[in-house]
Amino acid sequence: MYHYHKIFKNDMQMYLNIRTLSLAIAGFVLFTDFFGLSAYSKDAEKELSPGERFHHETSLTWRGVIGDVFRSKPKKPPQYKNYPDAKIIKLPKPAYRGIPLEEAIGKRRSFRNYSSKPLTMSQLSQLLFSAQGITGKLYDLPLRTAPSAGALYPIEVYVIANDVEGLPCGIYHYAVLNHSLELVKSGDFSKEITAGGLEQEMLGDADVTFVLSAIFDRVRHKYGERGFRYAYIEAGHISQNIYLQAVSLGLGSVSVGAFLDEKINELIGVDGQTEAVLYLHAVGTL
Repeated sequence: MYHYHKIFKNDMQMYLNIRTLSLAIAGFVLFTDFFGLSAYSKDAEKELSPGERFHHETSLTWRGVIGDVFRSKPKKPPQYKNYPDAKIIKLPKPAYRGIPLEEAIGKRRSFRNYSSKPLTMSQLSQLLFSAQGITGKLYDLPLRTAPSAGALYPIEVYVIANDVEGLPCGIYHYAVLNHSLELVKSGDFSKEITAGGLEQEMLGDADVTFVLSAIFDRVRHKYGERGFRYAYIEAGHISQNIYLQAVSLGLGSVSVGAFLDEKINELIGVDGQTEAVLYLHAVGTL
């Protein structure tokens, strides 16, 4: 009897501690709101542009941080996307050792003109590994080359293959877990990627154009609307990895943010809502 009584007392004490902590946090939030200590000032009367509204609606405040704990969020989608019926192309193991990082940073430039020499499969493999390859594990969670908020990895990488030695032209999806390509569509899509990219010819001239899309709910299920920002940030991390790896391989590359969203989403076969294209990155031989 004494044993059960002791457990009850401990449970009650824990409940009271949690309740006290919750009240203290709520009081702090009200205090900061009252004295204007929130991270961003409020200006409800101001007319916001779409871009300003996005920034405003995804800004953090103490009230928002606490409220987000209780706010409904979407369910977490699968961590890995795959095309179960697709043809699989196994990529060579990434084993390249190039120039020092500092030298690659110093040489990084955007190149829009490429030679007629095709990219090799080894080069493509190295670029994809640098973009999103698995580099180790933490508590059985695979970690990748680019940082990700909460290690949730919302970004998917597609390859528009225009001229790769031994690889038919087409659209491929990078399967991270087994470092391979999944064929999404066969054919030459150089004209389509150029048209969707506002007629920027390097997208179709490049040996490959990487298309970075985001499955937003992978981060929204934990971080709410702020997760949209984290997805965009991560696309930048990945693009910089591609840039530096291209430099080390002696290749030219350029990132592209100006494109017709609906056209590129349609091209790779995503709906533009649950998954949408964020960034393009062309790579070619020099």
